[in-house]
Amino acid sequence: MSLTTPRGGAQAFPPSSAATKVTVPALGEMKRQGKPISALTAYDYATARLADEAGIDLLLVGDSLAMVVMGHDSTLAITVDEMLHHTRAVRRAVRRALVVADMPFGSYHGTVAEGVANAVRFVKEAGAEAVKIEGSRVELVRALTEAEIPVIGHLGLTPQSVNRMGGYRVQAKTAETVRRLTADAFALADAGAGAIVLEGVPREAAAQITAGLPVPTIGIGAGPECDGQILVFHDMVNLTFAPAAKFVRRYADAGALFRTAVERYREDVEHRAFPSDAESYHLSQAERRALGMEPPRSIDADQTEGVVNRDALQDWDN
Repeated sequence: MSLTTPRGGAQAFPPSSAATKVTVPALGEMKRQGKPISALTAYDYATARLADEAGIDLLLVGDSLAMVVMGHDSTLAITVDEMLHHTRAVRRAVRRALVVADMPFGSYHGTVAEGVANAVRFVKEAGAEAVKIEGSRVELVRALTEAEIPVIGHLGLTPQSVNRMGGYRVQAKTAETVRRLTADAFALADAGAGAIVLEGVPREAAAQITAGLPVPTIGIGAGPECDGQILVFHDMVNLTFAPAAKFVRRYADAGALFRTAVERYREDVEHRAFPSDAESYHLSQAERRALGMEPPRSIDADQTEGVVNRDALQDWDN
């Protein structure tokens, strides 16, 4: 059905939307069963709905929207209010997937109380079912857990630390840093994190952590042994206008598809080929006669075949 159809009613969502809701405890059960977790970022109603209907387990409203949607050079500029806006849109679209909201830079870097207060906003105001925070913030994870807010950790290459790291660089490349990363992952799990994103770390390090960690790992540039994988939606479909990172696999070229569609639309407008008579609304014969208008040119059945908005044709029979 069309995404432009008003929501509500029995036909608003397909029958598959009645599938069992994914929760943070469900992710843990998937790890225990050895079932891989599929995850994607989402920033709006349309893409979130498509991803949910495709069976994606986890949708992250990532602060990466600062870059791929808003055009910033990093994730640092996005605000809490902007993240809430996009989280609301995604939550309205989703029936099955777990909706996780990224807490943006500055929203949890002060006191623990400030971090919890901002996390509460994502749950109360936007409908997030979990929040994600970067770094080894054990006390904050513990406080969020005590506040009944599911939390997902994020270790390795943490984009909000880009200035400290001096760029987007692979992390944990030495034995010492792998041990530190492992300790951080276990500390977050012990504090109550329901899952941990591992980004930009060697495959071997991620595999070792995943094997011993009691909660799921979700990898992005961390190899295939993680319990799940996540990609940025725009990376996956080539809507980023930049070379892809090594770990990105592009499953479609939406950029080329959209560009071609826009070019064809522009050409049709310039040549007055759009809209056609079949895509136009009409006065009834009686109203045309009252206004002294000439009747429109006749249209045969072949010309109306395949027309979607047939209400535009209904008055020709009057």
